[in-house]
Amino acid sequence: MDKELLRIVIIATGIMIVLGMLAWSYLRNKREQDDVDFYDELEFNGQPHNPLTLSDEETTGLPADYEEAYFNQQEAPYLHDDAEPEEEYIEPAPRISAPAIIQFSLLAKSDDGFNGIDLINAFEIVGLTYGSLKIFERLDGNRLVDYGVACMTEPGTFPENDLESFFTPGLVFFMQPTALDDAQLVFDDFIETIQLLAIELDGIILDHHRKDLTESTLQSLRQCL
Repeated sequence: MDKELLRIVIIATGIMIVLGMLAWSYLRNKREQDDVDFYDELEFNGQPHNPLTLSDEETTGLPADYEEAYFNQQEAPYLHDDAEPEEEYIEPAPRISAPAIIQFSLLAKSDDGFNGIDLINAFEIVGLTYGSLKIFERLDGNRLVDYGVACMTEPGTFPENDLESFFTPGLVFFMQPTALDDAQLVFDDFIETIQLLAIELDGIILDHHRKDLTESTLQSLRQCL
């Protein structure tokens, strides 16, 4: 090969190498530009362009606790958007057993208490009968005791004489539901009698916890009878 031909081959080879380097440089720059454009588009859409250096929240573009909430959701049955939500289950209140004895009190508002004469008059109005145990009683049609009324002071009885000088701070009303044929009917009369005496004698009705008797307490007791 003469020198002229060798020179031409060397020049051609150099040109090919230069063209190859330019082409490789062009392709590399184009790929980098495409990557930049791609990440710029992601950033424009609210997503980060450098996920390797960002927090978990920035990486996903979602709240940090979203993934946890999402995977927790997978454990629950899937609900369609148009599915009816299940109604919340409310456990019914436990049924209260009827007490062996229902006992209420009537406390005098006056510091002197209830006077014997006033008590006799009030008991006659509500139809209570003085019994052999020296307390007042509600008797049914068969002369059987539905409930009783005792004195709050020891021994719980009412005197037969000298009622003018007798005073008591209060009265105790009691009934035994299990011994009655119709406990609810007797209970209603029991409450009505106490309420009438509270008006006649100017007293305060207390429940079995020595607190003011409330309608909710009455309803709870009546429902368990």
